[in-house]
Order: sequence, then C-alpha cells, then structure tokens
Amino acid sequence: QVQLVESGGGLVQAGGSLRLSCAYSGGTFSRVIMGWFRQAPGKEREFVAAISRYGSNTYYGASVKGRFTISRDNVKNTIYLQMSGLKPEDTAVYFCAADLNYRGNWPPAPDEYDSWGQGTQVTVSS
Repeated sequence: QVQLVESGGGLVQAGGSLRLSCAYSGGTFSRVIMGWFRQAPGKEREFVAAISRYGSNTYYGASVKGRFTISRDNVKNTIYLQMSGLKPEDTAVYFCAADLNYRGNWPPAPDEYDSWGQGTQVTVSS
C-alpha cells in the first residue's frame, strides 16, 4: 500500500523560503506522477504543482508559477516543493498526492490522484 509522508512545513516570514518534502513508499515511485496541493481554512483544495514520472515535465498553478519549483529524486523516492517569495496567502496545509493509474491527462485532474499524504502546515506571516 502506497504511503506518502510530507515534511518541512513551518512558520516563515513573507518573502522567505521553505522546502517541503514528500517521501513515497509501497510502490514503484518512478512509475507514478506526483503532485502538490494545498488547502487554506475555509477554502477549497487548490492545485499547486505536478511532476511527471522522471521529472521531465512540470506544471504549476497560476498563483505559484515562478515562485515554486517541484522536483523529484527517484533514488530517494521523494518529491520536493521549493517555495520562494512566500506570501501570507500561501498559508495552508500542503499535501502531496500520487496518481497511481495515469489516464493520459496532463496534468492529472485532482480526482485522478489515488493516494494522499496527511499534510504539512505552512504559515507565512506578514
């Protein structure tokens, strides 16, 4: 069974940086498309970024494009989200997710992700 564990969240001042990690276990990581999502209190879940199996393709949500970078290490079975230029509106719980059965849509729709982590809190103070 696939398990995803996020880490790296915390409190940071506006303009600062954080790097989130998501450790994957229970399957063949290099076969899986991975994504990051976030959810702020009272708001719907928002797509942040996705990365293809070997990292050759990435895709970002409009609100984070140019500030966040998704990457993966298929040896360490881990994906990362490097966040720079953080804003208070980036405050949310960040989740990683795995699309275990890629259907050909790029990026995958949120409901195509099969496995989710428990989330890590990111708080950006003004």
